[in-house]
Amino acid sequence: MASDFRSRIVFGCVLALLAFRASAATPATGIFQADQDIGTVLNPGSIRYDPVRQTYTVSGSGGNMWFGEDDFHFVWRKITEAHDLALTADIAFIGSTGNEHRKAVLMIRQSLDANSAYVDVARHGNGLTSLQFRDAAGANTHEVESNVSGPLTARLEKRGDRFYAFVSGKDGELEPAGAATQLALSLPFYVGIGVCSHDKNVTEQAMFSHVTLQDLPPPGKTVLYSVLETVTAASTDRRVEYLAPAHFEAPNWYRDGSSLLFNQDGKLYRLALDGSAPVLVPTAPEDHCNNDHGFSPDGQWIAISDQSGASHSSSIFLVPSAGGTPRRVTQNSPSYWHGWSPDGTTLAFTGLRDGNFDIYTIPVTGGQETRLTTAPGLDDGPEYSLDGNSLYFNSDRTGQMQIWRMKPDGSNQEQVLSDQTNDWFPHISPDGKWMVFLSYNRSVTGHPPDKDVLLNLMSMSDRRAHVLATLFGGQGTINVPSWSPDGRRLAFVSYEYLPEEDINSLTSP
Repeated sequence: MASDFRSRIVFGCVLALLAFRASAATPATGIFQADQDIGTVLNPGSIRYDPVRQTYTVSGSGGNMWFGEDDFHFVWRKITEAHDLALTADIAFIGSTGNEHRKAVLMIRQSLDANSAYVDVARHGNGLTSLQFRDAAGANTHEVESNVSGPLTARLEKRGDRFYAFVSGKDGELEPAGAATQLALSLPFYVGIGVCSHDKNVTEQAMFSHVTLQDLPPPGKTVLYSVLETVTAASTDRRVEYLAPAHFEAPNWYRDGSSLLFNQDGKLYRLALDGSAPVLVPTAPEDHCNNDHGFSPDGQWIAISDQSGASHSSSIFLVPSAGGTPRRVTQNSPSYWHGWSPDGTTLAFTGLRDGNFDIYTIPVTGGQETRLTTAPGLDDGPEYSLDGNSLYFNSDRTGQMQIWRMKPDGSNQEQVLSDQTNDWFPHISPDGKWMVFLSYNRSVTGHPPDKDVLLNLMSMSDRRAHVLATLFGGQGTINVPSWSPDGRRLAFVSYEYLPEEDINSLTSP
């Protein structure tokens, strides 16, 4: 009897030891170190890790993860050494009801404070999936929406100060989402998964499976991705409309607002905003178009700048909006189209004549060109005001590229604003209330590609400007008029250089 009792004690101790070892080998938070509520929550969150299925069921409350602070439950790992990394997971909400804006996120966060700077890939209850980021403590959150709804798998990559989102497509394989941002994080920082119910009185659950946190090797050969985005002027919310491993540029809106026009490899393409593939707009034999193109006020014609001739020097042509045989307008070259008068009778363009870039106008029927600027240096990017009484342009005549305006006959040339950046390509909103322009760092000469740039939005009434978007781009981003016909959105192109080996290895776990 005593022997049986001792045996049971020994057996119990062995089981307890094995359980302790299993617990030590498999923490309650899996590959993460701890979990906690961030911000203000009424209902405490939790984490349940299943070591057999290797799933993480996260419960979270919280009113929102937006504006200047976040309320949610976070399961995290502290990163104390500098290296590139990627967090990948399959994400599924538990239950079909709940706020459509509830979020399950993959996150990299500077601190555990509610107002911390961060970047995440957020899967929403309604399927919306976006890269969200707060670029400084307490700043408002921004987002770039993916054009893929409800992907099974998501991935967040940190490469230096740049962050990239990836989502799974219809075939289940991970692919670039086209959403990216730049944020400098100092050590230590935190990486993990989280849930916000978007309703402070409710707790929501999401399951994260096939979760991996991996170090990334230094990139080798890279692949260029061009990303056609739109941004809402009133909110700064961005959306990826189309991306491809190719180089394309300079979107214009069709007048019905349903499609965008852009140039790629010397040709023009129409992109319907319904998820379909781009369609070629015929311009042969002029099939070496550059990024200076745009529509007539009535939408019946496209002005193109093409360099197909023997001299490979850009000239301006008109082609029907559906495509067709181009008609040449300018006889002198190089000439680069930028603006169309509101009455449809006159084109404004930049021309290089006698070694100097200046602004010219010419009737749409062709004929004699009229020179409007004579200042030494570069004058570029002319665009008419809504009433046709002014031409806005950029000029470096003061030693720094800034925005100017003048009368349509070239008189009364005046500087519109003065700031600490080099400013290019003013574009006036359809209602005449706003102007968007591209800004480079003051140290940058010209308008080259592959630079960190700003899209700035200026009120025409008081000339106050604020940042609409920060992105990696430059040449090709917003060279030509790109306001939507209703004046609510702008189209632009950003760029990403992603490691070739990374792209080739992205498959669903």
